[in-house]
Amino acid sequence: MRIRATVAAVSGALALSALAVPAAQADGPSYREEAAAKLAASHGASARSTFAAGDVIGDLDVSFSDLKIAKAVKVGTTNQVSTTVTYTITHGADVDIHAEDFATGPYIYKGAYEAPDNLLLGDYPATCTETSATTATCKGDIDVYPAYGELINSHAGSWKAGGLALNFATEEFADQGALGTTLVQRYSKLTVNASPEPVTKGRTITVTGKLSRANWETNQYHGYTNQPVKLQFRKKGSSTYTTLKTIKTNSTGNLKTTVTASTDGYYRYAFAGTTTTPAVNAAGDFVDVR
Repeated sequence: MRIRATVAAVSGALALSALAVPAAQADGPSYREEAAAKLAASHGASARSTFAAGDVIGDLDVSFSDLKIAKAVKVGTTNQVSTTVTYTITHGADVDIHAEDFATGPYIYKGAYEAPDNLLLGDYPATCTETSATTATCKGDIDVYPAYGELINSHAGSWKAGGLALNFATEEFADQGALGTTLVQRYSKLTVNASPEPVTKGRTITVTGKLSRANWETNQYHGYTNQPVKLQFRKKGSSTYTTLKTIKTNSTGNLKTTVTASTDGYYRYAFAGTTTTPAVNAAGDFVDVR
C-alpha cells in the first residue's frame, strides 16, 4: 500500500505525517508525497519569514494567478471530499510544463502562510493546457480524507489557497500563497418531526428536531449547541416556505417547539449556517389537519 503523506502542524512548525490511504490510491503517482515534502520544507522555515504570502518562493521560474476555488468545502466524518481548483501559470521559456519531471498543483492552508496550522493538497498533479509559449491554464483537485486525521475541529473556517510547481529532476520548485480563499466547513445535518399526525384543527403540534455537525476528532456527528434555527411552514400545494419562529438548539443540539394546527402542510427547520458549518434545511414533514 502506498503511504499517504499529509502536512500537519506540529509544535508551530510543519512536519510530514504518514497515513495509510485507501487501496484505490495504492498505485498512484508520488506527486502528493513530493509536494507535501517540499511544502513542509518551505513553509515555516525562518529563511522564508521575510517573504509575503503573495511572493513566489523558490528557484523555478513559475508564478501563479487567476486562481478560482469553491466558496466552501464541506467535509463530513469519513468520506473523501474533493474540490476542483483552476488557475493560470506563467513560466520561463526554459520551463517545459509537459516534461515528465514537471508537476504543478493547488493547495490550501489554514493560518499564516509562513507557519500554517494545517495544509492540504491533491493526490495528483493538475493538468495544464498551454495558452501561449509561456502561459497555461491548469485544473487540479484538493483531496481531503477526514477519516485519516487530516483535520481537527479548530481548523474549520477560513483557509487560503496557494499554488506549487515542481521539477523532480532538479528539485527546483515555485510556491506562492494568498491566491484565493475558501471555507473548510464541518458538514451539518438537520432533522424534523411534527406530531401528532393527523391532528385536529386548532390542536397543538409539537415540532422536534436536531442540528448536528461533523466532529473531525471523533469521526462522528454531535449536536451543534445554542444555534438559532428557523421553524418554517409550507402550505399543501405551495412551493414556498414561510418562517413561523426562530428558536435555539439546546446543549445537545436538540430543537423543540409548538404551533397550532391550522391547515395541511409541511414543517421544517432551517439553519442559516456559520463560517465553520454550512447552512442546511431539514426535509419537510407533512401534517394532515382534519
